[in-house]
Amino acid sequence: MTSSAQPIHAILKQYWGYDSFRPQQQEIISSVLDGNDTLGLLPTGGGKSITFQVPAIALGGLTVVVTPLISLMKDQVDNLRQRSVPAVYLHSGLTRAEHKLAMDKCRLGKARLLYVSPEKLRSKNFVEALRGMDVKLIAVDEAHCISQWGYDFRPSYLEIARLRDVFPQAPVLALTASATPEVAQDIMERLGFRHARVFAKSFSRPNISYIVRRAEHKEEMLLKAVSSVAGTGIVYVRSRKRTRELAEYLRHEGISAAHYHAGLSIEEKNERQRQWKAGEIRVIVATNAFGMGIDKPDVRIVVHYDIPPSLEEYYQEAGRAGRDGKPSFALVIAGNYDKGILSRRISDAFPSRDYIKKVYEKACVFVNIAMGEGYGTVRDFDFNLFCSRFSMQPAMTRSALHLLTRAGWVEYVEEVAARSRVMVLLSKEELYSLRVDDDADKVLQLMLRTYTGLFADYVNISEEVIADRLNMTQERVYQGLLALGRAHAVHYVPRSHTPYLYFPTAREDTKHILIPTDVYERQKERMEKRIEAVKSFVFDSTGCRVNRMLEYFGEKPQCSCGKCDICREKKPVSAVNLSDSILYLASQPGGHTLGYISAQLSISVPLLIEQVRPLLDEGLLLLNGDTLTAAS
Repeated sequence: MTSSAQPIHAILKQYWGYDSFRPQQQEIISSVLDGNDTLGLLPTGGGKSITFQVPAIALGGLTVVVTPLISLMKDQVDNLRQRSVPAVYLHSGLTRAEHKLAMDKCRLGKARLLYVSPEKLRSKNFVEALRGMDVKLIAVDEAHCISQWGYDFRPSYLEIARLRDVFPQAPVLALTASATPEVAQDIMERLGFRHARVFAKSFSRPNISYIVRRAEHKEEMLLKAVSSVAGTGIVYVRSRKRTRELAEYLRHEGISAAHYHAGLSIEEKNERQRQWKAGEIRVIVATNAFGMGIDKPDVRIVVHYDIPPSLEEYYQEAGRAGRDGKPSFALVIAGNYDKGILSRRISDAFPSRDYIKKVYEKACVFVNIAMGEGYGTVRDFDFNLFCSRFSMQPAMTRSALHLLTRAGWVEYVEEVAARSRVMVLLSKEELYSLRVDDDADKVLQLMLRTYTGLFADYVNISEEVIADRLNMTQERVYQGLLALGRAHAVHYVPRSHTPYLYFPTAREDTKHILIPTDVYERQKERMEKRIEAVKSFVFDSTGCRVNRMLEYFGEKPQCSCGKCDICREKKPVSAVNLSDSILYLASQPGGHTLGYISAQLSISVPLLIEQVRPLLDEGLLLLNGDTLTAAS
């Protein structure tokens, strides 16, 4: 234990209210405070953010956090501010005024953490502005994005090396939830690690039972699964349309459910997250846009209705079950046609080079970038309108934009949904003499009563809430905010859902648009290997599923998990520890009958009774007739 152990515990208690760290957190923090470049491999729910937020407070100065997830950086900054930790964020979707305010706070020492999207690091002016600041630590979240061996390579992550040159004294903390050994090594090499220290928590989650069920009628299997397990759940699918269809199906069958995807408004997303976290909605049916940064400990089941294209993504999504350590289930529902769907993802992800060039040319026309122009500019890019206008196939077009991003020709940023923001520009005294129309005045007065901090920073607002409280239409509220803006009383930034393109180079003729072998052929080969690993995990029943996954991540398991469907089928039932599962099922409201529990655990009633007797003797269970309940 280092000499910093007591201060970091005091910080943890003061700002987060926790008495102790989770496994590996303290070791990672101590390594960083000792000045070591550090790689933390912590599974989903392992508490990665604490490992750089605590050092940021302990070190003072400024900690720069690089993350590709704009929604996550906004959530973390909001949460830090609520804990009285000064933090700001920057990404290319902000206005010039918002950018200036955030940089001023950093320059004046009024921020401890600066979250930045990786594309910001392409700006020489931004890096030069950082040079004059007291940067103590560089944290890289989702660090697998820097590796071309990884499943989500982002070329802009390579720019992090520039920060190392500017701040050679600042240690680097790289964090990821899933990385194969070759990706972990690549992360350290690309970030120029010195005196590297690696902290890895096992990818094993003993409380999760990994199950695969084959079904040609997936809806029936899904209904059976969510009906059999109490508590909240997540169902992952790969299309927005299917989120709606399955949520409607579950509701029709009496299951409280809602859908979630990236195309929903910020208000809809926030409300559905709130309802789900509060237990008002039992099951959320979502694309992979849901779950990142959402820490709900009592998720009892995660269902993959559609199969993800990599074990990295599957592990992160399945790992949102059972964060409280209690028995939980990760279920994959597989059909025979899923193998073909997985194979087709490769062709969708790697369209021809001619198609990629066509997308580049049409995109430049769409956003009015002339030949030789556009260097360093950011343009709104309505993806759906683009595909419609030029009759482009959406899946292949999205892949072409990602390949152009990897090759460095554009930076396509999809995740930009941002709430409306307002900052008051006048002093309180100046507001007294402000003359605006009646609607604008009512809107201003309500904002001053409802939102705090309006004079110091941009504050998220909701036009819907304001309209409801003033009994106005949203259009009148919007016009009132515009009027306040014209009067220079506030700076109003309306909400935005439009993706954007950043141009790191001027527009080139398509004959010069080259997609290197590293970006195309080698990435295609790696995707093929990842797809094969997923197929093996789902469709190969010759060995423990958990061991297959652990071996993929470089671990050497010593024995089978005993809980996956393959282990349960191959091992004698008496060899499987069923106590936790029995206790869990009996703890559900009203308990369950012996017949129901035996069916869920695939064991006979006599064998179940044999397992139940010692639990009754210990006073952990109660038996009323043939119904088992947990003792209170």
